[in-house]
Amino acid sequence: MLRSSGQGQVTVGDEDVRVVALRTAVARLRRQLAVLPADFPDRAVAEDELADLAAMSEHGVPEVSRLHRSLLLVAGAIGSVSVLSRGLTEVRHAVELFGDPPRR
Repeated sequence: MLRSSGQGQVTVGDEDVRVVALRTAVARLRRQLAVLPADFPDRAVAEDELADLAAMSEHGVPEVSRLHRSLLLVAGAIGSVSVLSRGLTEVRHAVELFGDPPRR
């Protein structure tokens, strides 16, 4: 059941839908990357950051600035691998659900 919590966040059961969307998008992109036979220079960076994003999505609402940092690293690492562009876009959309990082 979808419901709105006091701060305007929508939840599914006891989970924030933004976290569920992030977890789903990251898992999908990790699977796509895992079956990609091609090796590229920053593959390890992408795999590490996706693992970090997955871990963040397992522990409640992640820190927005950390999400954006990881997204930038993943995008930089796999941005030129066209077969992963749709999955990367899904992760970007999931990160955007959390809003912009705080300004310094």
